[in-house]
Parts: sequence; structure tokens; C-alpha cells
Amino acid sequence: QVHVVESGGGLVQPGGSLRLSCAASGSSSQFAAMAWYRQAPGAQREFVAHILSSGHADYADSVKGRFTISGDNARNTVVLQMNSLKPDDTAVYYCNAHFYDSYYWGQGTQVTVSS
Repeated sequence: QVHVVESGGGLVQPGGSLRLSCAASGSSSQFAAMAWYRQAPGAQREFVAHILSSGHADYADSVKGRFTISGDNARNTVVLQMNSLKPDDTAVYYCNAHFYDSYYWGQGTQVTVSS
């Protein structure tokens, strides 16, 4: 069973930066893709960014140019560097790991952008 754990959330002022980390353990293979999603209060969970095992990355339009995703295939880890944060980025951020035909979610980490 794959276990996914996020870390690095917290409270930051508008314009600040945070770095989220995610580690997937329990698989003998490398991930096919890892992604970040977020869910704000009263809203649906939405896609933020993903990275494939090839290194190709995609981003939601709302975070392009501000967020950067990077991954380590050998360690099954991924990092989301978030810069120029806005109050609208406030949400619980979830990591999703894709191995073969299965997807695994972490428990989420809270990010709050407020002055």
C-alpha cells in the first residue's frame, strides 16, 4: 500500500513564499506522475500542478509563473515552490501520486495567505 505524506504548509503574508513537500512510500517502482491539488473552503478540489516521470510539468493558469513543481523519481518525492502568494491561494493542498493504474492521496496541508 502506498502512503503519501505532505508537509510545509503554514501561514504566510501576501507576496510571500512557501515550499510544500510530498513523499510517497511503499512502492517498489517510480511514480508515473505526481500532482498537487487544492481545496478552498466551500469550493471543489482543483488541479494546481503535476509532473510526469519524464520531468514534464503542467500548471493551472492561476498559478503559472508563480509556482514551480519539481520531482525526484528515485525517491518518489515532489516539491511545490510557491512564490508571490495571494489570499486566493488559501486552501488545503493535497498531493496525489500515480503508480501504474492506481492513484493515492495524502491527507493535505493547510496554506493560509493573510496579512
